[in-house]
Amino acid sequence: MAVLSPEQESSVRTQFAPTGGQAADARPAAAEGKVELPPTLSVKELAEYLDVKTVDIIKELMKNGVMANINQQIDFDTAAIVADSFGVQASPMAMDSAIAEQVVGEGEGTQVKLTTRSELFSTDGEAPENLKPRPPVVTVMGHVDHGKTSLLDAVRQTKVAAGEAGGITQSIGAYVVEEKGRRIVFLDTPGHEAFTAMRARGAQVTDVAVLVVAADDGVMPQTVEAISHAKAAQVPIVVAINKIDKDGANPDRVKQGLSEQGLVPEEWGGQTVMVPVSAKQKTGISEMLEMILLVADLQDLKANPARLAAGTVIDAHLEKGRGPVATVLVQSGTLRIGDNLVVGHIFGKVRALLDDRGRKMKEAGPATPAVVTGLPDVPTAGDVFQVVSSEKVARTIAGQRAEQYRVATLAQTRRVTLADLSAQVGKGAVKDLNLVLKADSNGSVEALKGALLKIQDPQVQIKIVFEGVGPVTES
Repeated sequence: MAVLSPEQESSVRTQFAPTGGQAADARPAAAEGKVELPPTLSVKELAEYLDVKTVDIIKELMKNGVMANINQQIDFDTAAIVADSFGVQASPMAMDSAIAEQVVGEGEGTQVKLTTRSELFSTDGEAPENLKPRPPVVTVMGHVDHGKTSLLDAVRQTKVAAGEAGGITQSIGAYVVEEKGRRIVFLDTPGHEAFTAMRARGAQVTDVAVLVVAADDGVMPQTVEAISHAKAAQVPIVVAINKIDKDGANPDRVKQGLSEQGLVPEEWGGQTVMVPVSAKQKTGISEMLEMILLVADLQDLKANPARLAAGTVIDAHLEKGRGPVATVLVQSGTLRIGDNLVVGHIFGKVRALLDDRGRKMKEAGPATPAVVTGLPDVPTAGDVFQVVSSEKVARTIAGQRAEQYRVATLAQTRRVTLADLSAQVGKGAVKDLNLVLKADSNGSVEALKGALLKIQDPQVQIKIVFEGVGPVTES
């Protein structure tokens, strides 16, 4: 069993020690002349944000040529214009916000409000006796062929790389392992540049990022990209220098390259933990896992398993014979078979729960990955899921989100059309290449869409007229 030296443990504790309590998310008061608004909201909600009467909001909208009632959904641009007329400067709410949540009552008395992702998963206000330690969630990141999947194989003592097409990780997977009787959850993110969105999504739900860098290859573009995502998400990084058994391995060159990216190893006077490993020979694995557990202990990771479950969709796809299937990570509460689930504008009842090895489960607690069936449609990877008390509540929340999505989509289409019109007037007619984009999972759709839209051609403009999961059909 690997044992950390006193110097190593002291360095890790210094690097990852908490810097103090995190302030709870607070909505800026309109009285201060500033307010954060979600992408879409109702007239009534805007009145509450601005602390003015609803009728005054409606009058101001009418002055701007918008006929609206109290429940009408409006986009951010419209809301910002109205706010300005009341002397309030509006700024867009962070995209991790705009999440509907049940707040009061049952049946007709049910009310729904907008909250933030941070608030939804926050343990602030929880009774200390209700909070229980939870396993850390680890994202494995790095450049293609640097050995991420092989490293996970070594950790899990199973072989999954052989079954992958071309040796490429096809979608995000979630795996649970044990070290010293404690569970660790690993997320595996593809390393190709085209899968930027998938890797960024993985960093949103993780507690520790393991950056895999090949000792014989060094820092590559995807390595730098992975570092950026982890830093942006404020996730601590543990570097695994892999393939130290290969000819040409040069760990010092790796350390030099990482130092140029701001990750200075502790032996060079920095604070970044770097562990030499060999996935092939299964050496250094215990040291890496021990380091992860130490970081987890210092973060004091806890959750309330007694709450209604909430978490994030890791990936989703359409499976023949089973319908929509979603891989989710429970981040708070406990998910059970029969729960009423709402994900984005989709709602349904949990029909089956499977663990990372395909075994049936009755429930999944905090920091547990689970495969869920029972949803009527394929959810979007990265969406927050919530369990609510009844189907009626789920329908209410899903309906509100569907309307928000519709308004936001129309607003985006309108803005793009005006920009395109201006460009076409100046350059002449541009041919459109209309594409129907279908893939096996939502994550793949995102990656393909991002790659296609990066293509620049002065004579042809790519337009994705439809995107979805599943086979291409005539309709």
